[in-house]
Order: sequence, then structure tokens, then C-alpha cells
Amino acid sequence: MKFIKKFLFHRIVFLAIALIIQLLVLIGVILKFSDYFIFFYGGNILISIIAVLGIINNDMNPAYKIAWIIPIMLFPIFGGLFYIFFGGNKLDKRTKYKMKCIEDRTKEALPPQEFIIKEMESKDKTTANQSRYIQNYAYFPPYCNTLAEYLSIGEMKFERLKEELKKAEHYIFLEYFIINEGEMWNSILNILLEKVSEGVDVRVIYDDAGCLFTLPYRYDKKLEKMGIKCCVFNPLIPLLYPILNNRDHRKIAIIDGHTGFTGGINLADEYINRFEKYGYWKDSAIMIKGEAVWSMTVMFLSMWDYLRGIEEDFKQFKCDTALLDSLKDIDGYVQPFADSPLDDEAVGETVYLNLINKAEKYVYITTPYLIINNEMVTALSSAAKGGVDIRIITPYCADKWYVHAVTRSYYKILIESGVKIYEYTPGFIHSKTYVSDDEYGVVGTINMDYRSLYLHFECGVWMYNSSSIIEMKHDFLTTLKVCKEITMEDFKNIKWYKALGRSFLRVFAPLM
Repeated sequence: MKFIKKFLFHRIVFLAIALIIQLLVLIGVILKFSDYFIFFYGGNILISIIAVLGIINNDMNPAYKIAWIIPIMLFPIFGGLFYIFFGGNKLDKRTKYKMKCIEDRTKEALPPQEFIIKEMESKDKTTANQSRYIQNYAYFPPYCNTLAEYLSIGEMKFERLKEELKKAEHYIFLEYFIINEGEMWNSILNILLEKVSEGVDVRVIYDDAGCLFTLPYRYDKKLEKMGIKCCVFNPLIPLLYPILNNRDHRKIAIIDGHTGFTGGINLADEYINRFEKYGYWKDSAIMIKGEAVWSMTVMFLSMWDYLRGIEEDFKQFKCDTALLDSLKDIDGYVQPFADSPLDDEAVGETVYLNLINKAEKYVYITTPYLIINNEMVTALSSAAKGGVDIRIITPYCADKWYVHAVTRSYYKILIESGVKIYEYTPGFIHSKTYVSDDEYGVVGTINMDYRSLYLHFECGVWMYNSSSIIEMKHDFLTTLKVCKEITMEDFKNIKWYKALGRSFLRVFAPLM
């Protein structure tokens, strides 16, 4: 009875009811004006035609276009309207202006570091080009004098995060897609409350959709009463509204401007295996200390100011340079970056493609989802055909059966090209990492799927010649020992209806 009562009064029920009411009203209007159905039908057909023409002439990814055009053509009466409500990244003028202001302030706070890129260029021109791309199009420059520590499992990140949070003296910034009440979050919350009592500025951003089933409604108000400043990203409202499609998928923790964390690990107990959700949960994170943390600080503050509608002086959050002196002359280059769905630049995808195209020896990839477009398939296949050792680890246990089915639908074409695919048999691998040629690495929040690459706010850390890259390689090869390699033999036993189902789902992959 208690469970039923809790379910009935859950926010998702009210959201669902509100959406159903809207649909019923729409149906009622149609029935009310049934005598004018021919005009309604003709008008909607016209809307669908205009929508298709708009999609065709749009700069969006071709696969994304096809995924929308097919349902619109199959259901022309409502297809165009559905696209208007849920398709694309439509922004009103006010939001566009606010985002432009944030972009300008980010550029101002993060001036280009051409001298570092020139230094890279003296070692390898194509490496410098990769870094320059991130600087020029994501507006996040490269840094020296930054220590990067790779954390291969959620439990390691949890312990290191607690250690660093306890050292905070000035501020703590947390931005996470999912926060779930449990051992992990409660332990962190206790530290945050202790720091608030010491006068530390503690701020939290969480995504409303990501926390829909994990946090109580208006949890932000509860945190505010505790002294923790809190913002909810893109709150869900019971209206058909396209911008709700864009989520804050980032996972960021920043302490005093000198220490930062990011990666695939949210603040929930399954990420540290306090309980098994889909078998053993394998994830990873990166901790950086030094000058590069400033980019992550600006990343957070830009989002914070956007959500709060304020303009703070970012410079007040600059780390004391004296604290950074101990990190001078650390080997390698570190370049945190963010990716926004509200511009026309797929930064995350391009960073991945550049690594693949640059590779000479190997590229090792871990990803929970493998839902990729033709450009990515071509890049992976071409590299493998050219002799580059391309290996990809995906989960054996699925968190979403339909997404897992689409992931597996890409195996055959990649394996035929020489790409080696492995499934992580102990459970679910949620890590998003690239490591290549003992020189390059990326750790972040960016999945190899359309939502991450085109619809979500994401972030990552690009590294060159950092000592953590070898740690990433070692972790990949260690993980490989408990994985099952997928071969062409595995496709001989697939039932015809499963193959058909995967093919059907793959058409709509960009919408997943």
C-alpha cells in the first residue's frame, strides 16, 4: 500500500496525466471540428511537408534526418507536429541571447594559449591541430603544468573525491546528471554540510530528468535550506516542448579551482557497486590538479550563471598561483572541453574522429552504447583496414534492451572491416574512454550515441603525452581479460526476428 501511494503521488504520474490531458484536448478539438476534418488533414499534411523540407535543408547529421523523415512520412497527419514539438534544438530569442552572452564570457575567461599549441606543433603538427580545434571551436585552451590521475573504477573516484572535498577551503562546485540518495551521495552530502558550516561556498547543479526517479521533488529547495546553493537544469514541465530534449549529462566536481573531476560516474550507489543493478558496474573518471582546472571552473560557472540569470566575476574564483607552483614542469598536456547541443559544432564527435584518424598503432575505446553515424563507422573501418588495432568494449548486460539491440546491430559491419568488438561479461561498462598510440587519451561523459553527440551538454578531458594515458591503456587491457570477443560465428545463431528487430530499431537509433 505504501509503495502504491508513493507511486501515485510521484511527480512522473502528474507529468504523465498532464500530457495525457493535452492529448485528449487535442483529440477533442479534432472531434469537435470533424466537419472541417479535410482542412485539418490538409493543414497537417502541409506542416509535415514543410517539416521534411526543413529537415532536408538542415545542417543536422544525415542519419538524424532519416530518423525523423521516416516517421513523418509514415504518419503525415501528426508527424510534422511531432517534429515541431520534439525535433531539433529550437531556441527562443531570449534563450539564444543568454547563451551567446555565456559563450562570450567563456571566451573572455579562457584566452587562447597559442604558445602551448606552438610548443605541441614543434613535436607533432597534427597533435597541435587537434588541440587547436578544441581551442577554436569549443573555446577551451590546452594547459601544461597539470597532473592527471586516471581512476579506473567508481570506488576509486568515490574515495578520492571524498579526500579532496574534505580539503576544500573556498568553494566546492558539483554538476551531475544523476544524484541518488544512498551511501555515496549521503557521504558526500555530510562533507558538504560540514564545509558549509566552515564558510565554504558549496554549489550543486543536477539535471531534472536524470534525477526524476532518484531525488524528491524540489530537492533543490531542501539543499538551499541546508546552506547549499542549488540549481536544477532544464526542469521538466508538463508541456510538449522541444528544449526538454536537451539534458545536462556532465559530471563535474571542482574544489578551490585547483582540483577537478569528470568522467562517467554519477553520484549514485550503483556506480560504486553498493548494489548490483546490471551486474558489476565498471566505470572510470579522471582527476586533474593544476592550471587546467580553470577551464572546468569556467565550464561550471557559465552553466551556473545561465541557470541563475546572473553575471559573476569569474576571476574571483581563480586559484592562488602559489598553490599551482608545485605542479610546474609536469609532463604532458591537458585540455578539458565542453560540448553544447545549442550550437552547430559537434565537438565531442570531432575530438573522437580526430583521434581515430590520427592513430598509427591502436585505438582502444570503452563505451556503454555504440550507436554511431556513417562518418564514425567509416572512420573506424578505414583505420582498421589500414592496419590500426581498433578495439571497442561494450556491455554484455544491457541497461536498456532496445539500445543494446541497436548497439549490437553495428557489430557485424565493424568486425568485417577488422574492428575488434568485446563485451564486458561481468556486467555493465559505463566508462567513456579513448586511448591511442600511448600518446593520446580522452576521458569524459560523452557516449558514442546521438544523444550525447548532438543533444546533451557534455564534457571531457583531452590529453597528450600525459602519464595517465599509460594507466588508461593498462586498465583497458586488464578489462579485456574478462570480456568476450564477438566474432562472425556469433552472427550465425541470431534468430531472424532478432535481426529484423535490430534493423528496425536501428532506423530510429538517432532518436534514442
